[in-house]
Amino acid sequence: MKRRVVVTGLGAVTPIGNDVASAWRAAQAGTSGCATITKFDPALFPVRFACELKSFDPLLTMERKEAKRADPYAQYAVAASVEAMKDAGLVPGNHDVDRLGVIVGSGIGGLKSFEEQHDIYRERGPSKISPFFIPMFIADIASGIVSMKFNARGPNYATVSACATSAHAIGDAFRTIQYGDADIIISGGAEATVTPMAIGGFANMTALSTRNDDPATASRPFDLHRDGFVMGEGGGIVILEELEHAKQRGAHIYAEIVGYRSTGDAYHLTGQLPEHEGLQRSMRGALADAGLTVADIDYVNAHGTSTPLNDSNEAKAIAAVFGEHAGRISVSSTKSMTGHMLGAAGGIEFIFSVLAMRDSIVPPTINYQTPDPECGDLDFTPNAAKPREVRAALSNSAGFGGHNVTLAVRKYQE
Repeated sequence: MKRRVVVTGLGAVTPIGNDVASAWRAAQAGTSGCATITKFDPALFPVRFACELKSFDPLLTMERKEAKRADPYAQYAVAASVEAMKDAGLVPGNHDVDRLGVIVGSGIGGLKSFEEQHDIYRERGPSKISPFFIPMFIADIASGIVSMKFNARGPNYATVSACATSAHAIGDAFRTIQYGDADIIISGGAEATVTPMAIGGFANMTALSTRNDDPATASRPFDLHRDGFVMGEGGGIVILEELEHAKQRGAHIYAEIVGYRSTGDAYHLTGQLPEHEGLQRSMRGALADAGLTVADIDYVNAHGTSTPLNDSNEAKAIAAVFGEHAGRISVSSTKSMTGHMLGAAGGIEFIFSVLAMRDSIVPPTINYQTPDPECGDLDFTPNAAKPREVRAALSNSAGFGGHNVTLAVRKYQE
């Protein structure tokens, strides 16, 4: 018998708010997190804007020495995990640390640390490379740091699947608890890629929007005039817990995670199969795993990157999976506000899906001005949040390399 798994804690640091409550308020209000880059001088770059965190202070959740030895992506993971654990009411003594796991991923890892240490090597030689460089850079270290912070001695690893990373982490956590290998898992992802190499690399592959004259409108998923995604950063962490364990300790239950499926395209380095056939299979698989039909779903939080092919392919995939029910669901891309947080995106979007269910409101797709015939006539929740009951939702993620993930969540019922 598979065990039931519920969501008992949420934590986030995002370009539109450094905690869950402020980020959710901003998302409902349709607030853009995009502005001119401040982390480095972008004057020589073809793209000079991003969705950066604002006024983030790692010392609120880490000791100074600890923060100094952690790349920003790991700092974001710790901050979001601290909030999520507090939100879940998990304190020493009310859970078995051998049954508490951590699955926290990053699409790229400590890129800022890599760039800084490479500059030191070039300018001052190999003897000046920090002895902390490798643990600061590797993509699993956030999971390790979080586990040490909470003495979590259960399953502990990182997922790395580009922009599907944190959705994979949450899905793996779901499975791990379902099959009895842990009772609680801290899961999600973090990313810190507003750096020269990331902006330059993504810009040179023409993946980024170039609306330097109006950054706030640059991320426009499903709009006819979209021209690329906007780089984002941050962390999204959820606490997943076995239902009976959560009930026994009197935990607040946000929702129940009921389905997970991941698929591969085996097709292209950065593109998707026509009509996002791989994502179609992940959506259908998640529905089957959950025991849900298309008529049970009220909301889809789309991957919706604001790139030309991704959005039209995903819209066609949703239409193909939902058929005649497609016109009755709400669809939105919260990347229109947060930008594309890469390895953290799936975590944040799962959180927004859970909150949409809790509050009976669908967050909008902002900057949607001109319908694209290639995206069909789905309800993309344009520009303003939409009140509606959300009984069950899907959250889609996809990543370079052909990775697709769909998570299914529904309102908790005894």
